[in-house]
Amino acid sequence: MSDQPTFVLVHGAFANSFSFAPLQAELGLLGHRSVAVDLPGHGFEATFPAAYQAPQDLDALAAEPGNIKGVTLADNAARVIGVLERAKRNGPTVLVGHSRGGATITAVGNARPELIDRIVYVSAWCPVDLDVSGYYAQPEMADVDPGAFAATLVGNPAELGVLRTNFRTADPAALDAFKRAFAADLTDDEFRTFLNTFQPDENLDAGTSADRARAATWGRIPRTYVRLAADASVPPAVQDRMIREADALTPDNPFDVRTLEGSHLRWLVHPAPAAALLADLAVGHGASSGLPRAGD
Repeated sequence: MSDQPTFVLVHGAFANSFSFAPLQAELGLLGHRSVAVDLPGHGFEATFPAAYQAPQDLDALAAEPGNIKGVTLADNAARVIGVLERAKRNGPTVLVGHSRGGATITAVGNARPELIDRIVYVSAWCPVDLDVSGYYAQPEMADVDPGAFAATLVGNPAELGVLRTNFRTADPAALDAFKRAFAADLTDDEFRTFLNTFQPDENLDAGTSADRARAATWGRIPRTYVRLAADASVPPAVQDRMIREADALTPDNPFDVRTLEGSHLRWLVHPAPAAALLADLAVGHGASSGLPRAGD
């Protein structure tokens, strides 16, 4: 068994394992192994109806079934637990979640803390005092543009059983709203390239109060929160709130807090700083790392 950890990477809403390809390349060049997980209904399990192709038929798209319907947060957690069980055979594991993926890794930490040597949130939801949905009503989210998705929603989520978004829109106003929310510091080409890796459907279950971080299990895992300083989707104020709440839940095991410059997506498009940060965690800097130091 190796002393080197395996990074297990969990994507956010509408994303997939493809999002992590540049980061995995950087980690590999630094000598680290990683696994990017496709949550159920994501990646090659996603639904891409013909009506979503060009030319689009939005009326037909609004009625097309999506195979992510019925997928739950528990299903997401089970998928990640299966990956961790296999990865753990090779040595330590570092579980990394981005954005909505934070809800999944929190559920995993609640259920199977023994599979995780360090849990890392990158501008990710870490529900402690509130459900994920509850944070959206808080003052820290007041500046988040609720219209970023509204103009591109397709169909009725209650009828479809999925949240469907037209990321292939050519509407300049909608594209501008997306860019401001997720990637204001990327070029237009970088932004549109990333947008084309998104899938149209996401499941409706972001968890309940039963899925908030639990002190007895999740709370004993060494943890890091990577703040994204210019994130307009999960603003620094709400990132800091979740850090404070988690530290109050388990004051003897606080977050190791790091900060990267940039927007919600920049760290995935220009991943060298993030890869260096993760590599630093892997060599065990800090007494609470839970991972071996280089040379140990």
